Amino acid sequence: MTSNKLNNILLILFVSFSSMLKAQTNPKKSLSLKEQHIVAIAASTAKGDLVMLKTELETGLDAGLTVNQIKEVIVHIYAYAGFPRSIRGLQTFMVVLDERKAKGITDPPGAEASSIDNSESKYARGRTILQQLTGAPEMGTKTGYAAFAPIIEVFLKEHLFADIFERDILSYTERELVTISVLASIGGVEPMLQSHLKICLNVGLTAEQLQQFVTIIKSKIGEGEAIVAGNVLDEVLKTTK
Repeated sequence: MTSNKLNNILLILFVSFSSMLKAQTNPKKSLSLKEQHIVAIAASTAKGDLVMLKTELETGLDAGLTVNQIKEVIVHIYAYAGFPRSIRGLQTFMVVLDERKAKGITDPPGAEASSIDNSESKYARGRTILQQLTGAPEMGTKTGYAAFAPIIEVFLKEHLFADIFERDILSYTERELVTISVLASIGGVEPMLQSHLKICLNVGLTAEQLQQFVTIIKSKIGEGEAIVAGNVLDEVLKTTK
């Protein structure tokens, strides 16, 4: 047996065991208060509702999110909603912080991202992270968009899953909450939303927590977006039972 085949087998076993362990040790039935605010901040940023975002930033800080955690949420969004939404979100956050500082409120900056000490290529690191997220090995001939435009598959591995997901200011669970919040809010990307809802289950979020996510989308973004997200979630849950 070649070393590559052995490594793939070990990875599959590791991911399967990790998923089972998370399912057994995650007793939460609802999203934490910080997770709820992450969803609201991500959704309002992606939607471009800066008035609502300003309120959500205030309440998120009051709930204990650090400045760097919120920055990271907004930066993460550009990979799914583009630089314009992300930059407008950061500009709004700057205003909020200035206003709070003028009121004598000092918000904790929080931890910075750890340095990356890994000699593997970014493509290899991104592939490993994607396998951890999905619980499935990246094997075989590329199909679909990856075969049609191979460079975008390289960008996804090297930039999205290495440069961004590798930053440990947010956990994988928190990053996936940001991702599905963006996808549900911008609309028209249901296949990607479906894929990331499956990832959410794999990284330890429960069906109840994802249903709560849909409820937050309904209250913050709108009933139409929530209906679509709820329908996609129902299909995912049917296939994972």
